[in-house]
Amino acid sequence: MKKKKISFETSFWAGYVAKNPFKAIKAFFAFAHLEYYKQNLSEVVMYCYKTKVCKEENPSDVFVLYTVINSFLKICYCLKKRSKKWKVKDILRNETVFHLSSLTKEEYDNPFMVFQNAFDEKRLKEFELFLYQILELSLSPHSADSDSDLTTPYIHLIKMLDAVELIRERGVEKINKTEQLDAVTE
Repeated sequence: MKKKKISFETSFWAGYVAKNPFKAIKAFFAFAHLEYYKQNLSEVVMYCYKTKVCKEENPSDVFVLYTVINSFLKICYCLKKRSKKWKVKDILRNETVFHLSSLTKEEYDNPFMVFQNAFDEKRLKEFELFLYQILELSLSPHSADSDSDLTTPYIHLIKMLDAVELIRERGVEKINKTEQLDAVTE
C-alpha cells in the first residue's frame, strides 16, 4: 500500500508547490515573519469573543492567514512524522531566544518534541477545525459560545510557530542509522 502524501497547499499563498517541508518553511517565513503570524493569530482568536468583525477594513486578510496557517499545520504534521529522521543542529550563541518564550527547556533543546506533543493531544483534523472555527467566528458579528475550546489548539499553534522558527534558525541534519539505534536502546 502506497503512503498518501499530504499536500502543503503552498501554491495558494506562496505561488509555487513546496513538496519538501523545509522548503515549505522557507516559503512560510518568506511570506511573513514570526511576529506577524503570532500577532495576527492572537488578534483573530480575540475577535472570536467579540461582537465585531476582525479586520473590518479588509476581512480577506483573515482568510489569507487561515490559508497560510492551514498549510503550516500540514508542514508541522509532516515534521512530526519525520522527527525520528532529523535533529536540530546544536544551539547557536546568537539565537533570538526572547521571542521563543512559549517553549519549555526540553522543547527548546528538541523542537520536534513540540509537534509530537501537539499531535498526540489533537489530531490534524482537530487543528483544521480550530482554524475553521476562528475564521468563522472572527468574521462574524457574534461572539464564540463557551463550549468551544479555542485555547488549547491556540497554545499548541503558538508553540509550533516558535519551534519552526527555532528549526529554521538552527537548521537540521539527518540522523544516521547508528544514532537512531543509540536513541532506541537508551
